[in-house]
Parts: sequence; C-alpha cells; structure tokens
Amino acid sequence: MRRPAIGNLWLTPFAILVVLFLLAPVFVVIPMSFSDSNYLQFPPQVWSLRWYHSYFDAAEWMAATRTSLLAASCTVLLATPIGFLSAFAIRNMRGKAAAVLFGFLLLPQVVPVILLAIGVFFIYIRLRIVDSFLGIVLAHTALAVPFVVTTVSAGLKRFDFSLDQAARSLGASRFRAIFDVMLPQIRLSLFAGAIFAFVTSLDEVVVSLFIAGGDNTVLTRKMFLALRDQVDPTIAAISTLLIVVSVIAVGVFMLAVQRDNRRREENI
Repeated sequence: MRRPAIGNLWLTPFAILVVLFLLAPVFVVIPMSFSDSNYLQFPPQVWSLRWYHSYFDAAEWMAATRTSLLAASCTVLLATPIGFLSAFAIRNMRGKAAAVLFGFLLLPQVVPVILLAIGVFFIYIRLRIVDSFLGIVLAHTALAVPFVVTTVSAGLKRFDFSLDQAARSLGASRFRAIFDVMLPQIRLSLFAGAIFAFVTSLDEVVVSLFIAGGDNTVLTRKMFLALRDQVDPTIAAISTLLIVVSVIAVGVFMLAVQRDNRRREENI
C-alpha cells in the first residue's frame, strides 16, 4: 500500500518539471513582446506596447491574419463533418477494414509534415492551385481531420447505440436519429475536434511555406519569413496573441465540459 505513495513523491515533481520545461518558451516570448528594443530582448529593459501597435498598424500583417482566421474557420467547417462521418463509419465497420481506415485517416499525423508538404506541393502544381485559398483550406483540412476522428471516436465509444436504434425503431430516419440523439450526446467530443482543427490550421507553417503565398499568405508563413530575413520583435507580439487565442479556446472547452457536468448532475 505504501509503494504508490512513495512513487507519487517523485512522480509529481517530475511532472511539474516537464510542464515547466514545455512552458519555458511561453515565459520567454510573452515578456519579449512587451519590449521597446529594436531586437528580441529578454528580459526587457523598457516595457512598451510598441510591437503590438506595429502589428495592428501593418496592412500586410493584418491581411495575413485575416487569411489565417478565414482559412482556419473554413477548415473547421470541412474537417469537423468529415471527421465525424469517418469516425461514424469506422464505428459501424467490422473486421480489419475499420483498423485500415482508421490508420489511413491518421497518416497525416504519422508521416513527417515536410514529406506531406512536398507531396501536396507537387499535386497542387498539377492542379494549378498553389498560392490559392482553396489549396490552403484543403491542405489544412487534411491535417485537421485526424484530430477530429480521434476525438469523435472516443466520444462514440461512450455513446449508447441502443438509443440510436430506439429512435430509428420509433420511425426516425438515420439522419434525424444522428442529429437528435447522437450529436447531443457526443457534442463535447465534436467541439473538441473542432477546436483542434481550428488551432491546427492557425498554427500550421510547414505546408503553408510550400502552398501559401502572394495574396493568400497566411500568418505563420509570414512570421517564418520575417524571422528568417530579419529579427523582428513583432513576431513575439504575434506569438503572444496566438498563445492567448489557444488559451481562450481551451478555456471555452473547459467551461463547456463543466457546464455539461453540471447539467448531468442536475438530471441525476
């Protein structure tokens, strides 16, 4: 009985160290974004909002931001239903076919992104959609679908399919049973998949370096090019804003989970 307690003594500090190591870049980037220096400086000697003003006043940065947000929104609209239907199909399949389909859908997470970027670039050249908004959305959707499939599959494992069968036995069509019975039960998993799809599209840079350019330059690509050509502290300000967006997305999901738990407790 004492072994688990002894194990927790070293496991907890180790977990804290891992979390601090992962968060270390955040603790560096955020203070640098408030520096008044002409180069990246940590810790800042003079605190200022200079680089936030530089970001919001630059037409090129704003155009790239609009493209990224619009592409991320379109990615969510495509990846979420595709991921849900794929997870639903896998749940209803039997034998090795389900495992094969699931593995195929997870390939974008397994294959190195640089290889995917080269392959997508080669295909887009043939299709003549390089540097097009459509090409960006399609590529980001392919990268986001595995996250939706994973989260929705987890939700479907907890779903009682006897409810779906009961709804259909009472005269509901498959479409009606899915929307009225299944989706309300797995809405958190679907919402989590949508958040992953949005963040994946907003944060993607490698594929965007190959297929996004010109009037359809996304924010991450412009950040990479700016960091390569010159050390612009505006990048630190943008990175901080992206961190804030990610934290807000996670916070909204956690609030949705808490609200759902309270509803279930009230129903019980």
